[in-house]
This record gives sequence, C-alpha cells and structure tokens, in this order.
Amino acid sequence: MLRLGLTGAAAVLREHVAARRARAQTVRAAPPGDPRERHLTGLRQLTFGGQNAEAYWDRSGTRLVFQSTRPPFGCDQIFTMGADGSDARLVSTGRGRTTCAFFFPDGARLLYASTHHGGADCPPAPDRSRGYVWPLYDYDLYTCALDGSDLRRLAASPGYDAEGTIAPDGRIVFTSMRDGDLDLYVADADGGQVRRLTDRPGYDGGPFFSWDGRDIVWRAWHPTDPAELGEYRALLGQGLVRPTRAELFVMAADGTGARQVTSNGAANWAPCLHPDGERIVFSSNLHDPGRFDFALYLIRRDGRGLERLTYTESFAAFPMFSPDGRRLVFCSSRGAAQPREFNVFVADWVE
Repeated sequence: MLRLGLTGAAAVLREHVAARRARAQTVRAAPPGDPRERHLTGLRQLTFGGQNAEAYWDRSGTRLVFQSTRPPFGCDQIFTMGADGSDARLVSTGRGRTTCAFFFPDGARLLYASTHHGGADCPPAPDRSRGYVWPLYDYDLYTCALDGSDLRRLAASPGYDAEGTIAPDGRIVFTSMRDGDLDLYVADADGGQVRRLTDRPGYDGGPFFSWDGRDIVWRAWHPTDPAELGEYRALLGQGLVRPTRAELFVMAADGTGARQVTSNGAANWAPCLHPDGERIVFSSNLHDPGRFDFALYLIRRDGRGLERLTYTESFAAFPMFSPDGRRLVFCSSRGAAQPREFNVFVADWVE
C-alpha cells in the first residue's frame, strides 16, 4: 500500500459496482490545465469519483490496472479498464484490502497484494493521534488471470509483502518485512527463489524495473540520526511507518551499484523510468514548504534536469509512461468534487 493518504474518507462514486464487474464509464476531457504543463496535452479523465490510484499500463498500452475504493466496497479493490476508461472490471476477490497491481509481460495475468487471507473485512485504520502514519497491513502477493480466476498466493510470509512490479522476463520485485525491516526483494514469476536486494536500515519501497529489465528505481529513507532511527524502529514494531521523507535511488536489477538520485529532504514517491531508461517521472512535495501538496516531476537518473510537470492540483502521483513513451497516466485530485477524491488521468506527452 504505502500510498499518499488515499484511505479514510468514504467513497462518493454513485455508480454501483456489481460483485464481478464494474459498469463502463465514458471518457471526457479533464478540467483545464495550467500553461506551465507544457509536456501534457489532450488530458483525459478516466474515472469519476471515489479514490482511484496506482493505474499502470500493460505492455501493449491498451489496458490499465488500478485500485479503487467505490461502492459496494469499503476499501481498495483491483480493477482493469481500457486505456480510454471503458470496460472497467473487478478482478480482485472483493474481500479484504488490496493494493499495488501490475500486469505480467504477456498481459494474461496480474500481480497484486491483498489482506483477504486474514479475513473478508477491511483492516482497521491506524491511530494517527500522534502524527500521520501508514499501516503495514498483513499483505501477501497474489497472481490471477485477467478475469480474477486462477488465484495463486506467492512468496507468502507473515507481515507486509506488497508494492510489487514485474520485469520483462517475469521476475517480481517487491517490498517485504520478512527479515525484520522494509527491504526490496526479487523473486521468480511463480514466487520462487526469493532474494533480498537492500539491507540498509529504513524503508525501501515502490520499486519499478526499467523497461528493459536491467535496472530498478525506488524510493527510500535510511535514517542515520539515532533518534530518527529509534522512532522508525519503534513504529515498525507497531506495524507503522511515517512517510514524511524519501529520496529516489537506482541500481542494477541484481541489487548492485545502488546510487542516490535526489537529495532534497522532501517526500519523493512513486518513481518510474521512462522507456528511454534515462529519465525518471515521480511525485514530490518539494515545492511546498508545508509538505502537503504533491506534483509530478521529471529528473534524469544522474540527478540533473529536474523539471516540474503538473501545477493545477494539490495531489498528483503514481505516474507511468506508456510503453512507447507517448502517453502519461497518473492519479490526481484535479477537478475533484469531494474531499479526498482522486481520479485517473491520461495525457499525451510532448517532448
């Protein structure tokens, strides 16, 4: 999970979703943009109301998988839809909470994380009386066919296993607490041969393979101050993490050659490499002194060429370029009719 505050408010989508199928939606033009958003044209809104996040392309560029809280569900479930927002379909079980779905390279199966093995109810929200924290629910990784059938549990372990994405050869990279810290692991497509990639104390998460499978980009916070490290470990012991800071990193897919990309002290999240393998699109609150608003940014993997992409909303995150680099999908609060409403948008990319 570990999303940018997308839980807690009741969904406002009026359209009723049947147990196994969501009604189709009609794509429409998004609210007017900002002239400074010079890389984005033809912006289209694909979902309408509720909390919709982490929309990611298949390798054909024709379908998206995403998570959504919408009636009749009380917390996130996994859906697929066409690249134009049509043909939305429920693919998860409708039980528990789900997150972080991704297509396998052949487009025939999906990966996602779910808590449904622990019960049908949505897990309880965390206590935030002492500050904003994220819960580390007991997620496990699952794969299924595109219609939700043939559900298989992968690489199961007690505690948090989520944030999985897939390489072109089917290898899975994900975040897990199986060794007592939040680290990155890689596994075969069937969940076998699990191997740890990171080992510094702190949170390592949100990994994405490059489109050629040679590299991994991810976000991390490795506290070195004894007080901060102590607080991190105390929260971890309660199944919580405080997501106030993270920097971007890249490394080879075998875990070697790790290098830090950003050093701005902000919350830099949801990095994804452009198909050219040289640029990273991500979300950050670095422009906001209060650290509340998030926008999309672009940066080269060597840390140069930082450029802000979005300006018209208080929240934008989970960007991903289409396989041909011509479109950008992301989730945003722009034009929201209700508080904590987030929708999926797609735009044509202008170099």
